[in-house]
Amino acid sequence: MAAALYLLIYLICGVLIVRFILPAKNLVVRVWLGLSLGLILCMCLPAALAFLLAFSLVGHLAALLLLIIILGICYLLRDKKSPKVYGEEDKRAVKVLLITALPLTILGLYLQYTHNLRPAQGALHVGQSTFADLQMHVGMITSLVDAKLPAEYNIFPGARLSYPFLVNSLSTGLLIFGSSIQLALILPGTLMMGLVLTGYVLLALRISKSKRAVILAFALLFINGGLGFLYAFDMAGVSLGSEGANAMQSGVWAERLNNILNNWYQTPTNHREYAVYNLRWSNIIADILIPQRTFLAGWCVLLPCIYLLYDGLTDEKTARQFVLLGIMAGLLPLIHTHSYLALALISFGWMIWDIVKNRKLSKYWLIYAGIAALISLPQLMFFTFGQAAVDGSFIKLSFNWVNGQCGTKDYYLWFYIKNIGLPFLLLIFSLFEKNPTHRFIYLGAFMIFLPAEFIIFQPNEYDNNKLFYVWYALCCIPIAEYAVMLYDKMKGLRSQKVIAVFVCVVFFLSGGLSILREIKSDYILFSSGDVKVAEWAVQNTDKDSLFISGTGEVNPISSLSGRKIVCGNSFFLTNHGFDIKGREDDLKRFYMSPAENLDVIEKYGADYILYRDILFDTPLQKSDFDSLFNKVYDSPEDKIAIYKAK
Repeated sequence: MAAALYLLIYLICGVLIVRFILPAKNLVVRVWLGLSLGLILCMCLPAALAFLLAFSLVGHLAALLLLIIILGICYLLRDKKSPKVYGEEDKRAVKVLLITALPLTILGLYLQYTHNLRPAQGALHVGQSTFADLQMHVGMITSLVDAKLPAEYNIFPGARLSYPFLVNSLSTGLLIFGSSIQLALILPGTLMMGLVLTGYVLLALRISKSKRAVILAFALLFINGGLGFLYAFDMAGVSLGSEGANAMQSGVWAERLNNILNNWYQTPTNHREYAVYNLRWSNIIADILIPQRTFLAGWCVLLPCIYLLYDGLTDEKTARQFVLLGIMAGLLPLIHTHSYLALALISFGWMIWDIVKNRKLSKYWLIYAGIAALISLPQLMFFTFGQAAVDGSFIKLSFNWVNGQCGTKDYYLWFYIKNIGLPFLLLIFSLFEKNPTHRFIYLGAFMIFLPAEFIIFQPNEYDNNKLFYVWYALCCIPIAEYAVMLYDKMKGLRSQKVIAVFVCVVFFLSGGLSILREIKSDYILFSSGDVKVAEWAVQNTDKDSLFISGTGEVNPISSLSGRKIVCGNSFFLTNHGFDIKGREDDLKRFYMSPAENLDVIEKYGADYILYRDILFDTPLQKSDFDSLFNKVYDSPEDKIAIYKAK
């Protein structure tokens, strides 16, 4: 209750601040912008004070006091106009939101519940898409309790935490106010899902006058897929593959569908056999918004920023609007760096358009850019650029995104046609139309596409999709308007609706199957034994204790208890630019022969040793550890033990 009240205070204050600053905006837009601002402040204010007061109860109470001061300042500087009341535009927006955002927000709530440490018989369950990333996020949340900034990676001690951590520190705050770890994930996760879904609808309504186009654009973005379903349906009467080898075409008829819905990453949008199918356009709900918390939080800021910028350029400009835009944009780097980059690229394209149109640089651009730079540059210099320089693997040239990985796999355009589907063809066709609004939107969108197509901005080239999805989100609006126009031009054809149904099947079948698979997926992430050993660690070890452990993906010590381990999983760390080979080798030699490698304990200053019966794919002899170390925790049925290292 206290955690929910804490978050609610921020949300209410955010709505009031926007009411004071932008009273002329429609009520629905003001509420959405205000809730988004409240969420941003809930992430950023405690973090700003954490350099002095840590992520502690005192620090969070001080942040609430700072929030009230900011609210008071905004009241004193408020726009004296009467706030716009609920009107026809609001009614139109609510009708569309009830059709679009509400159902998918309910779906988001369900997936947040099933995919974020759902308790069952003492174990903690997740879904397919959260099985990997969630462990890192949970470890960050638990390790930040009472931690000062700058903090360390608890899975790589000694390295500054430079990953955009603010969405996780928000959940840390909820933990401090008494929330369970599951609620600390579900509550902000569902709120952010609702804000992103609502925000896209409101942005589309601001750009397009067609309600049908807005609904279609929404569906194209959030039920996105491609033509991957054709692999599963091709030659369905003959089994052409097997597990791990052309698996999507294994089995016949209904077995193909069963494979998609029940097996590990067999969906037609993000199939694990990349070398066979090259399907990489993941469904944004199933594989992005649910598991990737930083992406979700980033869009909670990005969409309001794009809205404010577009609205400010196409309507009467006000300094207050661009000040708010600059503040929100400036706070993006430690929420989601890719969203910050995408916004910068969009802004640059639209600024060029504005300068050419008006033959001068507007002062509002200077207000926006100046404030954004003032707030963001310290974050970039102190956190982001430092990590990017660790091994020089963050920025490199690479053509055609993941299609060029280890040699081009598909023809250039076919890669996008296959992965994105008919919307990509409609995008190409719509470029031939003389529509000023479409060209303006495409200018901003392709300012993202072109750099992302030629430059990899992080060690894992697949993660450029965080830029491509912003490009696609903007493009979906003119694509949808073009599709609606084509539909209207078929008026008089008796097959008009049949064609529309067929096109919708092609639009949404791959994405729909991916979402349905995610709804059905259920995996045990942490066993009951994992939960028990983590609880013991929380109750019996100091917060700064360091554990020697394996480097597997599932580690209850680093995730559930928030304690430090010598080295985490390579999947997380190499994607953040760290070279972990030295630490991995040290851990392997210690576990293989602890008596001969006691120097590892001294080298890293370890306090405890986590024993499991199998580590590094090798069975271990418990007697080797019993003879050397003092056992402080033992669970024979779970084959887990903890030893005092010193």
